Amino acid sequence: MSRIVTLLPIIASLAIPSLTPIDLNKPRAGRIVSASTKQWHLGFLHATQAQRSSQGTGVVVAVLDTGVAPHPALIPNLLNGADVTPGGSGNGQRDTNGHGTAMAGLIAATSDGSSKPLQGIAPRAKILPVVVAPPNGQGDADSLADGIDFAVSRGATVISISSVGGVSQRLVRAVNSAITANVTLVASAGNRPADGYVGYPASEPAVIAVGGVDRNGNHAAISVSGPEIDVVAPAVDIYSTGLNGGYRVGTGTSDATAIVAGAAALIRSKYPNLPAAEVAHRLTATAVDKGPPGRDDQYGYGVIDLVAALTADVPPLGFESTGVTAPGPTAAAPDAGGDNSTARGLATLGALLAAGGAYLVWRRRRRADDPPPRISR
Repeated sequence: MSRIVTLLPIIASLAIPSLTPIDLNKPRAGRIVSASTKQWHLGFLHATQAQRSSQGTGVVVAVLDTGVAPHPALIPNLLNGADVTPGGSGNGQRDTNGHGTAMAGLIAATSDGSSKPLQGIAPRAKILPVVVAPPNGQGDADSLADGIDFAVSRGATVISISSVGGVSQRLVRAVNSAITANVTLVASAGNRPADGYVGYPASEPAVIAVGGVDRNGNHAAISVSGPEIDVVAPAVDIYSTGLNGGYRVGTGTSDATAIVAGAAALIRSKYPNLPAAEVAHRLTATAVDKGPPGRDDQYGYGVIDLVAALTADVPPLGFESTGVTAPGPTAAAPDAGGDNSTARGLATLGALLAAGGAYLVWRRRRRADDPPPRISR
């Protein structure tokens, strides 16, 4: 039997009122609603500076969610997707819940020089909308598996999963197949700290598990902690695209996950030959350490640093804690992806395997007692 998969920020059963989207046409009393203030996470992450290096050109990000509505800030980047839920049909560009539309906006909304007051982390990436959950947000593991398979078949190199839930054999196979296909998977840790564990598929070792921080960069109260956490990103009062051409504010690790998926798109665009494991490594190796020194269960390796992830000199996996000389760096592309990116990425991976050993390359999560990587800030 397929188990339930739950989308995170808007489920009433979570009993967290701040996770309910807010109609910004009727802003809360005293709330400043200028565009720059509403998207506080962009300034916090120095997104404008990062986008001088990469804007996600050539990267397809699959958003596995409730669908993505054709919001004006998303239309330029919105592809035809699919509805893979039982009995579902359509191209994925329908969303009566709002969750998927919000996640897509955080990844790739574009102001396009107009008055649209929103910008995604990777404003030139393309969004592949895949409906894996009905409007109530309660999907199932097999639909999520079908969504992953569809995304891989359509050339997505980043998959954003803002949900947690049960595990099925089909879902495990789909996750492993995506990893083998050199796809970067990013997933939410969860919004119920009392549960005491990181949800699936974020708990899968080769999936980037994302927790959340607040406006001050501190651990968000709603964010699950655990040994699987890789990085954290803004997760409180996050402004994004909403239904009917509007906007919403949400709180949850769903939002943080979409932000990290956007970061992965920036990296994959600038370094199209980089294997998925190295994309994840760039995020963890350049993260800003928080909490106790080194990796910890609340912050993982720290808050993502978009600028450093794109510009730092990061040794490949397996070389950050050894005396072995690392292979030469992978060349960056001028914010564009090529048709042969996957093949070149696998070739690069083969070279790394030969030089450093398979267990070093694919051991994405470093041990807590490893020394910090040698990076240039």
